[in-house]
Parts: sequence; C-alpha cells; structure tokens
Amino acid sequence: MYRTARSGIQFSVRGPDFGILSVGTRTPVIDIVNLAKKYNGKRQVTALEDVSLHIAKGEMVSLMGPSGSGKSTLLNLIGALDKPTSGEIAIDGVRLSGLSDDELTRVRRDKIGFIFQFFNLLPSLSCEENVALPLHLRGWDRRKARERATELLDLVGLTRRTLHLPDELSGGERQRVAIARALSIYPPVLLADEPTGNLDTHTGAEILGLIRDLNSRLGATVLMVTHDREVAATCPRTITLRDGHIVEDLVRQPAL
Repeated sequence: MYRTARSGIQFSVRGPDFGILSVGTRTPVIDIVNLAKKYNGKRQVTALEDVSLHIAKGEMVSLMGPSGSGKSTLLNLIGALDKPTSGEIAIDGVRLSGLSDDELTRVRRDKIGFIFQFFNLLPSLSCEENVALPLHLRGWDRRKARERATELLDLVGLTRRTLHLPDELSGGERQRVAIARALSIYPPVLLADEPTGNLDTHTGAEILGLIRDLNSRLGATVLMVTHDREVAATCPRTITLRDGHIVEDLVRQPAL
C-alpha cells in the first residue's frame, strides 16, 4: 500500500494494481518538498539541496540550468530512478519514500512515461513492437497490445511506419516512436530529457509541437529538461536550477 501526498479535501479512488489510494482534490501531480541529494566519495558532492516544487495536472514545464546544476539528478529522482538523501517526492498522489524496489518499478511502469534524447529504441523490433513492449511487460495479450500500439503510432503521425525498424526511420520519426512508447499506458506524468537535443531545428520544432499537442489533448503533465532557451520558452512555465537550487520559477502569461 502506498502512502499518499499532502492534500486538501480527501476522497478515495482505486489505483491500478495499488489497492485503495486516498487522493486530495488539490494534490499536485508532481509534489516535491525539501528535496536533497548528496553523493559521498572522496568528498561529498551536493547535487540538490532544499528543493521544493509543485506541478499541477496538465501543466507543461521546462527545466533549465547549466551543466552540473542538478537537472538530470532531479529528473532521475522524480522518475523513481534514484532515491533522495532527504525530502519527499509524490507522483500522482503516491509518496516514493519508503517504497520497495518492486513498488518503485510499479510507479515507473504505471505512472511515468520517459522520453529520451537518444530514443532508446530496440533496433531489432519494429515500431509497433517497440511501442507494444511496455504493454507486454504489464501482461497485456498480444492482440490488445498491438491495437494500442497502432492507435498510438497513428496519434503521433506514423500510421504507415508501424512495421519499419528504427534504422529505417529518420531521427524525428524515431523520436515519435519513442513518444508513442512513453504514452503506451497514458501515464499522468511525462518526463522528457532533451527530447530535441539530437534533432535538427526543423525536426525539433515538429517534435515540440507534437508534445504540446499531446499535452493539450491527453492532459498529461509534462516536465521537459532542456538547455535551449527557445525550447524552454515554448512551455508556459520554466524552472531554472543553479548549483542544486531553484533560482527562478517563471510563469508566462498567455498571449492575448
């Protein structure tokens, strides 16, 4: 059983495979309080210190900062790929602290979609098979997984590429497959690590447009790491890290 995050008014819902969860109506989808991450070696390195951050359902947020500012560390902690030294993280109402490795795996599997700079597609599998793979790992039967994969590839504009291998695709098409795979279970959170960093300017703009469209249509909360100010500016909100601290949290006013 997972512990739920801080909340306002409470009501109970049944989470997938988790039993009963108590979820507050005003609980952020990503809720971070006093987070710190330190690495101990010959000398102690503080990657993050006293970071608090709250991101609501449906927000699209960019995360910026110079190399070594803590961006990747924060993304890994939010994605349940690493554990903090102290502080609290809750994803979609589920506190991560104290969870076993198996429970953290279930959080990643059922609540978080990952989009990587270098796509991370399996070269021997077709587009359809790459997208369906997370569903097979969740126990979906072959027919149902194939139908969902086809639906998602159509959603990202690759209807005619379902049987192609990654090596037969352009960089932009590979990233579209990676996005479809990240959406395979329609997760509440999408974490994107430099999703345009390995693409040319035109293709990168197309991928950004696709992510914005999916954010709008599906209501997924998007947190995107980028070093590009122009890419960051496409998001309504930009958080800037420096030396392990949040130094700016900019919310842009919508154009009239």
